[in-house]
Amino acid sequence: MSKLYFRYAAMNAGKSTALLQAAHNYEERGLRVRLFTAAHDARAGPGLIGSRLGLQRRVETFGPDTVFDAAGLGPGLACLLIDEAQFLSPAQVRALHRLAHRHGLPVLCWGLRSDFRGEAFPGAAALLTLADELEEMKTICACARKASMNLRIDDQGRRVQDGEQVVIGSNERYRAVCPSCFYSEDGDPGAAPGLFG
Repeated sequence: MSKLYFRYAAMNAGKSTALLQAAHNYEERGLRVRLFTAAHDARAGPGLIGSRLGLQRRVETFGPDTVFDAAGLGPGLACLLIDEAQFLSPAQVRALHRLAHRHGLPVLCWGLRSDFRGEAFPGAAALLTLADELEEMKTICACARKASMNLRIDDQGRRVQDGEQVVIGSNERYRAVCPSCFYSEDGDPGAAPGLFG
């Protein structure tokens, strides 16, 4: 039985690297895959998935108007791989879930669970609700604890606490942090002081 998978993590946990490895594994066995990333996320370049390890691959992009259906994806597809899945709409997530269960197409999604304010992205919330299998990919905070939150920082390295949910920028604009460090900027005691300015 095919499933919808959501592999989520904080920033810089190796999500894109894992996606590119999965694509390689399928293709090495002669299987056809299609890869997508969010059209507005061009950090690696337009229509590119790029990892911090230097791996890159040209892929298709999705936007709010992209329709994921069996007819549009074509026959003989072994799986669908989606990077930056937090930017999917809830309707797109439901369509991907339907593809897995009605058309037998495995759909593997990688993305963030929450934004720099600790709030869910709509696509991530839908994936957490509908995905048949959830996997948290792990990364570490500067204090050496498990990072599960994201901070946005300004040009002076200070935490940004307000603003638009989506601001595409370089990886230097964001930090993966543990919950203790995430709340330390709000004055919580017990967190490692001084990690973020």
